[in-house]
Amino acid sequence: MATVADSHLSVPARAGALPCLLLAVGAPCGYSLELGSDLTLGGNLTVTSDYIYRGVSESDGHAAFQADLHVASGGGTFVGVWGSTRDNEYDPYADYDVEIYLGQRFDLSTTWSATLSARSHYFVAGPQEQSADYQELSGALTYLDRWTLSVTAIPNAVHYWYELRLGRSAAWVADTTAQWLLIPQGLFVTGGVGYYYADRSGPGIVTGGEGYYYAESTGPAIGGGGGYVYGNAGFAFERRHWRLDVGYFRVEEKAQQLFPYPLSNRVAGTLSWRF
Repeated sequence: MATVADSHLSVPARAGALPCLLLAVGAPCGYSLELGSDLTLGGNLTVTSDYIYRGVSESDGHAAFQADLHVASGGGTFVGVWGSTRDNEYDPYADYDVEIYLGQRFDLSTTWSATLSARSHYFVAGPQEQSADYQELSGALTYLDRWTLSVTAIPNAVHYWYELRLGRSAAWVADTTAQWLLIPQGLFVTGGVGYYYADRSGPGIVTGGEGYYYAESTGPAIGGGGGYVYGNAGFAFERRHWRLDVGYFRVEEKAQQLFPYPLSNRVAGTLSWRF
């Protein structure tokens, strides 16, 4: 799920993340099924040419399959689960990325809304040696389905130095996505930009496990944290339950120091079916 900025539930989305701007912050969007008692069930099935999240590829440039299922109340509360395949050759060597989310949308006017959400990320299956699960809290401001600005706090993000895992530290993300309808038949121009920042990690905190290296005495820059900019621009075509996104993704080289995943400087496409 990604708007063409990330393919997943974040802003800008990951290549492979749904372009719906509300989904970018975990709010339900698209088609839904009435469950009664003021509840609706919705979701999507997605195939993407590259699972890009916050500027880096978790599928190493290969296709990924993703799905979302959520329940929302008429009062704006929503809860759901999202999942994606990934390349298990990258830390933490898991086969799947699964996220459980809960949030509340507030209607500020007929055109503006705000969303608060909490999300827990789990890496599932595969030959994992250490847990990389983490949690995050997000707040977002949205204008219709055209523009979203969000800020995310991650208190326990895994901290890397290239492929070397150092431990955990706090991280923050600020991003924005937008789409503009070009023709009534459903053609949009899309885009987004984001900034990821990680605090400095503590000294020499790589721990245990065969194949792990210790970070002590490897130079003053290691564990230094920092941030990078990522973004995307492209087009989307939406018809009934279907949406196709194609865009170009770009990320600063600094991202390679903070994550062990390939950079996303490439064109990627996402096909989604929503219900």
